[in-house]
Amino acid sequence: MFKVSYKSAYPVGPRSCYDESKRAGEAFVKAYELQHDIRNKIVRIFNTSGPRIRSGPEFGRVIPNFIHQALIDEDLTVFGDGSQTRSFTYVVDEIEGFLKIVHKQKALGQVINLGNDKEFTILELANIILELTNSHSKIVYKHLPIDDPVRRCPDLKKAKEILNWQPTTTLREGLKKTIAWFKNNEQ
Repeated sequence: MFKVSYKSAYPVGPRSCYDESKRAGEAFVKAYELQHDIRNKIVRIFNTSGPRIRSGPEFGRVIPNFIHQALIDEDLTVFGDGSQTRSFTYVVDEIEGFLKIVHKQKALGQVINLGNDKEFTILELANIILELTNSHSKIVYKHLPIDDPVRRCPDLKKAKEILNWQPTTTLREGLKKTIAWFKNNEQ
């Protein structure tokens, strides 16, 4: 049976277009499977970071936004008190996970999370980026958006069991590579 939790996907909240579009996409894939007997694999990704990921408030990506702000000594914007957690997956790890899913027969019909199960608070992330960029930026706080999740961390049980996959790049390693790319390409 399929269980819906409105704590993670409130269908009429400010984030509902984002949350519900992901849920609807999975429902369409499963409906197509049932209607046409076509087997599939569903992948859920969690906070990917790395070189070439665009920054700017319109994209809503915390790592590129913080790096961009830190490199130009602009204040880093933290929403809420910064205690909300996220887990960040370096793009190369994620691609390796996708390649394993593509080639694993045991992944057919499965919904598999690809992400990192090591959580960091947004405030920890901001401080690490300030340290790695040697920035003079300060941290400023703004109101937490309505319905913003306080925790995002994937369950990697299926990825580990079915794919023999888990991320190997630490947050610091990934940030160093991403900062180097931003320094060479954004200024």
